[in-house]
Amino acid sequence: MKIKNITEPQKFFEVLNECKGRVELVTSEGDRLNMKSTLCQYIALTQMFKDATIDEVELVVSEPEDMYKLLKFLVKGD
Repeated sequence: MKIKNITEPQKFFEVLNECKGRVELVTSEGDRLNMKSTLCQYIALTQMFKDATIDEVELVVSEPEDMYKLLKFLVKGD
Protein backbone atom coordinates (compact mmCIF):
# COMPACT_ATOMS: atom_id res chain seq x y z
CA MET A 1 0.00 0.00 0.00
CA LYS A 2 1.39 3.42 -0.94
CA ILE A 3 0.57 6.25 1.40
CA LYS A 4 0.94 9.95 0.63
CA ASN A 5 0.87 13.22 2.53
CA ILE A 6 0.98 12.21 6.16
CA THR A 7 1.24 15.52 7.94
CA GLU A 8 1.28 14.19 11.53
CA PRO A 9 3.89 11.44 11.70
CA GLN A 10 3.50 11.03 15.48
CA LYS A 11 -0.17 10.07 15.15
CA PHE A 12 0.70 7.80 12.23
CA PHE A 13 3.23 5.93 14.39
CA GLU A 14 0.65 5.63 17.18
CA VAL A 15 -1.65 3.83 14.73
CA LEU A 16 1.24 1.62 13.61
CA ASN A 17 1.94 0.67 17.22
CA GLU A 18 -1.69 -0.48 17.61
CA CYS A 19 -1.34 -2.94 14.72
CA LYS A 20 -1.31 -6.62 15.66
CA GLY A 21 0.78 -7.97 12.77
CA ARG A 22 3.93 -6.98 10.97
CA VAL A 23 4.05 -3.57 9.27
CA GLU A 24 7.06 -2.84 7.09
CA LEU A 25 8.18 0.30 5.32
CA VAL A 26 9.77 -0.43 1.95
CA THR A 27 12.58 1.99 1.12
CA SER A 28 13.40 3.17 -2.39
CA GLU A 29 16.35 0.72 -2.32
CA GLY A 30 13.99 -2.18 -1.54
CA ASP A 31 14.98 -2.56 2.11
CA ARG A 32 12.19 -3.34 4.58
CA LEU A 33 12.05 -1.66 7.97
CA ASN A 34 9.87 -3.13 10.73
CA MET A 35 7.77 -0.10 11.64
CA LYS A 36 6.68 -1.63 14.94
CA SER A 37 10.29 -1.32 16.09
CA THR A 38 10.99 1.88 17.99
CA LEU A 39 14.49 1.96 16.54
CA CYS A 40 13.17 1.74 12.97
CA GLN A 41 10.59 4.45 13.70
CA TYR A 42 13.37 6.67 15.01
CA ILE A 43 15.50 6.03 11.93
CA ALA A 44 12.53 6.73 9.67
CA LEU A 45 11.72 9.99 11.45
CA THR A 46 15.26 11.31 11.54
CA GLN A 47 16.43 10.24 8.11
CA MET A 48 13.43 10.15 5.82
CA PHE A 49 10.91 12.54 7.31
CA LYS A 50 13.08 15.49 8.33
CA ASP A 51 10.51 18.11 7.29
CA ALA A 52 7.73 16.61 9.50
CA THR A 53 5.72 15.63 6.42
CA ILE A 54 5.79 12.19 4.86
CA ASP A 55 5.31 12.70 1.12
CA GLU A 56 4.96 9.05 0.10
CA VAL A 57 5.81 5.70 1.66
CA GLU A 58 5.10 2.12 0.75
CA LEU A 59 3.91 -0.17 3.53
CA VAL A 60 3.50 -3.92 3.59
CA VAL A 61 0.91 -5.03 6.15
CA SER A 62 0.55 -8.69 7.19
CA GLU A 63 -2.89 -8.55 8.83
CA PRO A 64 -6.08 -7.37 7.06
CA GLU A 65 -7.37 -5.79 10.28
CA ASP A 66 -4.23 -3.65 10.44
CA MET A 67 -4.83 -2.48 6.88
CA TYR A 68 -8.30 -1.38 8.00
CA LYS A 69 -6.81 0.59 10.94
CA LEU A 70 -4.38 2.38 8.65
CA LEU A 71 -7.05 3.13 6.05
CA LYS A 72 -9.39 4.45 8.74
CA PHE A 73 -6.62 6.78 9.97
CA LEU A 74 -5.91 8.01 6.45
CA VAL A 75 -9.54 8.54 5.43
CA LYS A 76 -10.46 10.21 8.69
CA GLY A 77 -7.63 12.64 8.17
CA ASP A 78 -4.53 13.02 10.26
